[in-house]
Amino acid sequence: MTYDHELTLIGETIEEDEIGNQRPVETRTTILCSVKSAGRNDFYSGAAAGLRPEYVFTIHAYEYGGERIVEFEGKRYSVIRTYQTGIEEIELTAGRVAGSG
Repeated sequence: MTYDHELTLIGETIEEDEIGNQRPVETRTTILCSVKSAGRNDFYSGAAAGLRPEYVFTIHAYEYGGERIVEFEGKRYSVIRTYQTGIEEIELTAGRVAGSG
């Protein structure tokens, strides 16, 4: 398996401004991944739950910190499911929520 695509993991941290107000700040980490289309079973099972799985990204497990949003080829996707395939790799099934465009 080759990691020849870029995937940006998008997380969120809380920072305080100069007067102590807390606000969320987006964190972005770009990593390399392998990409495949979501399988037919994933697609139809997800559609029944109002989800649209589109891609399965395989990444190194140590690079994933539980981010729930990813960006691929300029579009944002929600991480629908994670699956540990071994000690070193994890699959992220990602898609958009039905009705969100």
